[in-house]
Amino acid sequence: MKTVAAAPIGHDDPRTRDRVARALHDHGPQSAVSLSASFGLTPAAVRRHLDTLIAAGRVAEVPERKVRGQLRGRGRPAKLFALTDDGHSSFPHAYDAIAVAALDYLRETGGEAAVTAFARQRLAGLEGRYAAALLDIPAGRRPAELAAALTADGYAASAELAGTGAQVCQHHCPVAHVAADFPQLCEAETEMFGRLLGTHVQRLATIAHGDGVCTTHIPLIKTPGEVDL
Repeated sequence: MKTVAAAPIGHDDPRTRDRVARALHDHGPQSAVSLSASFGLTPAAVRRHLDTLIAAGRVAEVPERKVRGQLRGRGRPAKLFALTDDGHSSFPHAYDAIAVAALDYLRETGGEAAVTAFARQRLAGLEGRYAAALLDIPAGRRPAELAAALTADGYAASAELAGTGAQVCQHHCPVAHVAADFPQLCEAETEMFGRLLGTHVQRLATIAHGDGVCTTHIPLIKTPGEVDL
């Protein structure tokens, strides 16, 4: 009896392809190299899955976004891949439509101020937890600690030095589709970051407005002898 050699793991496997799409959904735009490390595949194997997803209209190439104050190394920018609107729609998010309808009703009955009040109230519990976690953290270390807390809550966040300050980047936003219509959600989060970090912060980019990540710039306030990120 003739035996047929098994195909390499992940080769032309729809389940692996769905896992690649899920990674882009959960963590935002990534390179083929980054995805290959996550799945134990070669970059070439991941690119084959990405090519299939692109052909299906679920994934598109996006430029590596350079945010203000961030230095880029030498060489060509990394090629990143992100879900398209069709790609996002393949994941369950019926709650988006309900949330938009509810906020539409709130705005019609209570005005923009009511939406702003809701956006701030929604973050109150989160801010309390984060404030406790940052209570004894030196100012210069707070961006990294905030990013760790956000990651634990599913925001896939990171922090890095950028010029004279730091940047906290959130690669996933569970309310991005809703925030596209109601920017008060992003504004309330930015206000919360400022209170938690004890300084004025500036939102440079948001997923809700079509950027690859939500990026917040924080001017560093360090005490003598404090260690950088």
